Amino acid sequence: MVSDAFLSLRGLRKCYQVRSGRLGLEKKTLMALDGVDLSIPRGGSCGLVGESGSGKSTLARAVMRLLSLDGGEIRFDGVDLLQLRGSELRRMRRRLQMVFQDPFASLNPRMRVGDIVEEGLVIHRLGNASQRRAAVREMLARVGLGDDALDRYPHQFSGGQRQRIGIARALVLKPDLLVCDEPVSALDVSIQAQILTLLQSLREELNLTLLFISHDLRVVRHMCEQVAVMRSGRIVEQGPVEQVYAHPQSEYTRTLLSAVVPHARLAPESGQGAGQPGARGI
Repeated sequence: MVSDAFLSLRGLRKCYQVRSGRLGLEKKTLMALDGVDLSIPRGGSCGLVGESGSGKSTLARAVMRLLSLDGGEIRFDGVDLLQLRGSELRRMRRRLQMVFQDPFASLNPRMRVGDIVEEGLVIHRLGNASQRRAAVREMLARVGLGDDALDRYPHQFSGGQRQRIGIARALVLKPDLLVCDEPVSALDVSIQAQILTLLQSLREELNLTLLFISHDLRVVRHMCEQVAVMRSGRIVEQGPVEQVYAHPQSEYTRTLLSAVVPHARLAPESGQGAGQPGARGI
């Protein structure tokens, strides 16, 4: 572990009781997290990769305090998150934000986009009404959406546009840590690169610390400096991206890498930058 890490996870454990057997009468313990250690420096980026069911999303939700743990420690900027309650936890939540996998399911279909992005500012009592609306407009512009999005509903947007809304909602609070849980896996391949480019641009612009979760090692190589490989609730390998990709020590990592298309393109084929207003049609 890195003692001065901005985000430090130590010995995280999470068990689920699941039913098994032909009639579902037997109970089985599933170790979703089995002694996970991970650290990310301030302003750094770490990709968490692994197949479905490896524990990646459980880890993301644990960091966000969206589920309880059976053991371990989560320290963020020197603070033990698992000890926070009430108003202390609420204040800290502003500094940790998440972009979810499904950009439609994570947005309230009955709320207008302006209200969705503003909601966090209201909850945390930041600014007055006019200041909040100005912040919303500014953030929507940063993700490539104009004022015409404010009074529309999520179903009126494409998948790529909805994910831009989700990104704006997370970043309008000016967090220090952004957790992205498979943020492009539900999008068309033609749109994925533009959303990744947008996230990379915003991360550099806002000096965000990034935990980026994906099953796609190609995407992680593009987005992150560090990588951690998960299997069955454990991290089996971690280190600098180029080092792990060039010289994987785990057989499981080698298997994952063997499935990566070496020369697949990540950059948009043509057109304006993904983070610019010209990309609004995505």
